[in-house]
Amino acid sequence: MLRRISACLLLLSFLSGHVQAQTPPSPEQFLGYPLGKRFTPHYKVVDYFKQVAAASSQVKLEEYGSTYEGRPLLLATVASPENAGRLEAIRKNNLQLAGVEPGSGSTAMPAVVWLSYNVHGNEAVSTEAAMQTLYELVRPGNTQSQEWLRNTVVIIDPCLNPDGRDRYVNFYNANANKKPDVSRFAREHKEPWPGGRANHYYFDLNRDWAWQTQVETQQRVVKYNQWMPQVHVDFHEQGIDDPYYFAPAAEPFHDVITPWQREFQVKIGKNNAKYFDEKGWLYFTKEVFDLFYPSYGDTYPTYNGAIGMTYEQGGSGRAGLAVLMETGDTLTLSDRIAHHYTTGMSTIEVTAANAQKLLEQFQRYFTDAKTKPVGDYRSYVVKSGGNPEKLSALAEMLRRNDIRFGYGAGIGKANGFDYFTGKTSEFNIDKNDR
Repeated sequence: MLRRISACLLLLSFLSGHVQAQTPPSPEQFLGYPLGKRFTPHYKVVDYFKQVAAASSQVKLEEYGSTYEGRPLLLATVASPENAGRLEAIRKNNLQLAGVEPGSGSTAMPAVVWLSYNVHGNEAVSTEAAMQTLYELVRPGNTQSQEWLRNTVVIIDPCLNPDGRDRYVNFYNANANKKPDVSRFAREHKEPWPGGRANHYYFDLNRDWAWQTQVETQQRVVKYNQWMPQVHVDFHEQGIDDPYYFAPAAEPFHDVITPWQREFQVKIGKNNAKYFDEKGWLYFTKEVFDLFYPSYGDTYPTYNGAIGMTYEQGGSGRAGLAVLMETGDTLTLSDRIAHHYTTGMSTIEVTAANAQKLLEQFQRYFTDAKTKPVGDYRSYVVKSGGNPEKLSALAEMLRRNDIRFGYGAGIGKANGFDYFTGKTSEFNIDKNDR
């Protein structure tokens, strides 16, 4: 009898442990403090993502590279139980819709939302929000997010710039008072040069999407082009006293941005506004942040057929855990986390409700680019004479961005506009021309 009781107790203990292992811990349970209580070092963020991935079959965690200082770069792909088993098919379908892989693709598949956090290291709130977002997407009791995941796959990059972020977090945690000093003149709000904004080599990674001069960008864009998401959000911070900013972006828009991309920015912005209005949170749209420079985290995806957006929370490297605003209110890290978390989840919600339309318009973007491109010219020729090094560098940049090009062998004569003379004339295409 005693043996039977012991065996039953062991079985119950095993089952209890098994159930517990399948329940992802909240950030507070794992870290030992609620989000917003302190800044989390990057290694703990990595450990938390690993813990959630180990506990949930809905999360696929991938280390896609590392920084100059050896910190890991992560992607967490979150899907419903039924979609988690066909991630590769969903990924390939996106590439077919974009015309990158053979096949017509299907618009009946889930849409892909890519959320990028903390490209500027001292805009450190967004990585904290990334942990909350990951948890709520897979929390069993969150029926709302589980419903959204039926029509979406969410890719989370919790920190694009770990070296810069740890530079800021280490400064703040070493200089902060036990109780945050809300005065802007306190030491904890005066980050010394060079600050955490840039990466190890003090390069601004939010200017590097197209040019890919830094290893973080080079490794990330490879993965981005392997997925080609329909929606991409880049989470940032701005001045302490600035209300929250979200799309639609400032006008005028570049000619290649389609009416649908503009329309869907408005749709997402209205949904964000609904939640902010309910909470009485301040925000603004259509100002300051434009979509012209092609190498930002909102423009690069936009020019690749996605709905690319920047979300800007007030605070940045001077806000710390709490800081006094000009209005007399105190802005806390908890406030900032709540704002970024809300817009991230709101974006997923709108994407899920419009998944098929997003895929249809995504496919159309690339079909139109091939059959009726914007602009006066359908192709360009770069002459090879005297510029082998520059042509080689251009070819490498095109390859990194997955832009197809060819060589001039066997083409012969052509007629076109000459940028040097400003005239249309006949010219010869040589074999080494691009």
